[in-house]
Amino acid sequence: MGTNKEVDIKSLNKKSLSKQVIDEIIGLLMTGQLRPGDRIPSELELMEICNVSRPVIREALTSLEVLGIVNRKTRQGTFFSDRIGSKPFAMMLALSAWDIPSIIETRVALELGLVTLAAEKITEEELAKLEETIEEMKKLPTEDSSELDMIFHKVIAHSANNPLFEGMIDPLQTFHQKVLEQIPLEARNLEQTLQYHIDIFDALKKHDPVEAYISMYRHLDFVRKKALRGMQQKESSE
Repeated sequence: MGTNKEVDIKSLNKKSLSKQVIDEIIGLLMTGQLRPGDRIPSELELMEICNVSRPVIREALTSLEVLGIVNRKTRQGTFFSDRIGSKPFAMMLALSAWDIPSIIETRVALELGLVTLAAEKITEEELAKLEETIEEMKKLPTEDSSELDMIFHKVIAHSANNPLFEGMIDPLQTFHQKVLEQIPLEARNLEQTLQYHIDIFDALKKHDPVEAYISMYRHLDFVRKKALRGMQQKESSE
């Protein structure tokens, strides 16, 4: 998807030039001058508009590419990404990787919202996938249901059909593995975990957002308390 639209980027001063170029390019989206999927001005055009050197422009574009905000296509130019990626949120979480209580709270806040939306939007195919995951969980030989738990919650997240949430859920689940590591295997209680998942599934099948919210909260609160208790036990033993 190309564009020949004229864009307005103000001239920059000499301080933090690369960062200012990044801010101005993102501003093209924020102001609606360009849209996701549009081609941004070429390096030469950006040099002229911003009154900076080519190395500054390339440094800015490289940073935006690392964040998944732009994509460079050989012989075609540089384009804004057309969908939300997980990289910016993953980087933000990486800075808080040591702060497990905050990761837990972030998951609780995000998934409570997701499950209420899922109750309105979830499809029969997605419900069947949730049920299949529950049946597989019943057959587990140990108390460790973490992999199936991730699948179950990812299905719910994607059933909410919101690209902003989809960009957050994968990195959050990855970091949530650190939370589960705080819970000793013998304390995980597969039977109770399974019941929480069944309750969530039943609420979603009825398309009842209130019941889905309550069921998800009970599940996440159960995990939160066990994780925090496990952290306290580890700290006291060190």
